[in-house]
Amino acid sequence: MGASPTPERLSLVLGLLLLMLATIPRYLVGGHDSRLNLILLALAVVAAVAAVQWRLLEAEARKRLPRLLGRLGGCLAAGLAGMGLYHALFTDFIGWELLIAHGATLGLLLHALSLWVKAPR
Repeated sequence: MGASPTPERLSLVLGLLLLMLATIPRYLVGGHDSRLNLILLALAVVAAVAAVQWRLLEAEARKRLPRLLGRLGGCLAAGLAGMGLYHALFTDFIGWELLIAHGATLGLLLHALSLWVKAPR
């Protein structure tokens, strides 16, 4: 429980925030008001956790964050492209709101896996 914050963890938390933001249009279009309220509440909690992690990061660790955020952006773009290709080949049109939610999910998963594979020893 006493793990110290790292830029890798913060990049994952920021990716989770982006993922949660990407699901909001899906709930708005579908009329899922109770799920929308829950995701907004969870978004506020995760944002608070991200702010605390940022404040606890050392200055040297903060310098590694821009590179990790660039990797996160690349993974999110790859996830969106991958899900777009998948849905273009194998499913009917599902709507842009579902596509960005699925793409963000795949992108965050790719980012987490890339961090796991290149974990410092």
